[in-house]
Amino acid sequence: MMLKAYMILSIILFSIGVVGLISRRNIIVIYMSIELMLNAVNLSFVAISADLGESSAQVISLIIIAITASEAALFMSLFVILFRNKASLDANLFDMLGDKK
Repeated sequence: MMLKAYMILSIILFSIGVVGLISRRNIIVIYMSIELMLNAVNLSFVAISADLGESSAQVISLIIIAITASEAALFMSLFVILFRNKASLDANLFDMLGDKK
């Protein structure tokens, strides 16, 4: 019974993350939406693992959290560099693969 509630919550969180990823232009909000989606997947891993009585999915979830923490430091430094170059965090301004003008 509780697994169903956790899975519904996970689906809602993942959906909010997808909507934020698609509809926003600020790269910090886009990054937060990606993090929300990863946390929704972690919630579903832990809920399924607890329901089955195994701990393997919980270990995978902890590894994902550790990778996400290192990713946060990398993205924050990237945000600082991009803001220094363009003085904005609008995702439409960052066409790094295009022509340099």
